[in-house]
This record gives sequence, C-alpha cells and structure tokens, in this order.
Amino acid sequence: MAQLHRSSCPIACSLDLIGDRWTLLVIRDMMFFGKQRFEEFLESPEGISTNILANRLKLLEEMGLITKQPYSNHPRRMNYELTEQGKSLRPVLKALITWGLKHIPDTTIPQN
Repeated sequence: MAQLHRSSCPIACSLDLIGDRWTLLVIRDMMFFGKQRFEEFLESPEGISTNILANRLKLLEEMGLITKQPYSNHPRRMNYELTEQGKSLRPVLKALITWGLKHIPDTTIPQN
C-alpha cells in the first residue's frame, strides 16, 4: 500500500498508520482478549460503530497487521487474526498500559 508520509519521523509515520481513535483498541481486543469476529469487537466498552469498525478492519488488513478468513459458508462472516507484524505491536500496547496506569487516575486493566 503506497502512502505519502508527512515526514520521515518514525513517530509521525507510525501515527499515520495506527494513531487514530480506534485502531489500537481493535488490536488490543485481538491481542489481549482473543476477539476474532466482527460482533465481538462491537461488545467492547468503548462502543465502536459498525461503519468505523468495518473501516478499521479493512485498513488493518491493507496494512498487513491482520488477516481474515471465512468461518462459515456465509461469505461475509470472517475471523480476524493478527499477523506477525500486528503481534509485534505488543510492546507498544504494554508500554501504553504501563504509562496509563501510572499517570492517568482511575485507570485499570480491562477485564473483557
């Protein structure tokens, strides 16, 4: 996927890919809570809308962070799974957890 970057800064480039309001939450749900299906992502407490979720899943697949496989005879029912590149975001998410717990009052590790 060809993309124009705002700059060569690795932080800016990373944020261009995963820095929106929802992308890391979808990855979190897959990584830490084992969610794989569209309906499961909708159950998260943040309340992502169906159109935003569909868009994020498509973008994550285009970026090579997830793959999808049909799980029934119905062609639109998919299981989503992190690729190795997607799994490599684990330390980033763990660092955000650690930082949030330390610096943002009343945060806890979600128990989905």
